[in-house]
Amino acid sequence: MSEVVNVTITAGVARLNLNRPERHNALDEKLIHDAHRAFDVLVGDPSVRVIVIGSDGPSFCAGADLEWMKRAAQLDGQANYQDARQLASLLFAIASSPKPVVARVQGAAYGGGVGLICVCDIAIGVETAQFALTEVRLGLAAATISPYVLGALGARQARRLVLTGERFDAHRARSYGLLHEVVAAEQLDAEVDRIVALLLLGGPHAQSAVKDMVRDFDGEPLSRALTDDTARRLAMIRTGQEGREGIAAFLEKRPPNWVPKG
Repeated sequence: MSEVVNVTITAGVARLNLNRPERHNALDEKLIHDAHRAFDVLVGDPSVRVIVIGSDGPSFCAGADLEWMKRAAQLDGQANYQDARQLASLLFAIASSPKPVVARVQGAAYGGGVGLICVCDIAIGVETAQFALTEVRLGLAAATISPYVLGALGARQARRLVLTGERFDAHRARSYGLLHEVVAAEQLDAEVDRIVALLLLGGPHAQSAVKDMVRDFDGEPLSRALTDDTARRLAMIRTGQEGREGIAAFLEKRPPNWVPKG
């Protein structure tokens, strides 16, 4: 058990909550380590179909803990690199997860907190949430989160936000692509549950395959090799056990065996 990460699993849905509300869920070595360890366990648990990342308290994640940054500033170059790799590894683990990951954003997210949202497949936030990429105001750079920020926001919007460090609200976050849905605070859990219910209807192997395709095909120029690759992937999915079950269930007008009962 961890005092800074709470995990619950119910009916195939895991909820991983950051639990440093007194520090606005700011990221430090322990939180990053414990969150990474907990996430890896959930990915390896066959009973878990969907992972929801959220946090306790009024803020989603304030980014890097300044006390952690202060300690890191005293390290030499190699030690700093190893220290920075902790967050980079956590973000990569979430971004490359074979299982769908949903961000439940109940409050403000800054810096690394924005990066945490960007690595999730779907992000739902409350209309009062505020966001910013403020690293440059501290003389730092949004380095470890930058590949994911670029992927979520695009280079044009990302360039402005990482250069200015300006705050933006939830509706702008949705228009930029950071959030998929913006809801009132009292509707947040219902909207997250609605999205989770939709995800549970999909075949887990198919969902893993399409996540791989999005990562592999994004930005790739159209070519004969690419189209051949898509055909091979479809053939593998269609002839697999899950593909056969899905087609049979559709023809027999019944739910496939991966859909939760009840």
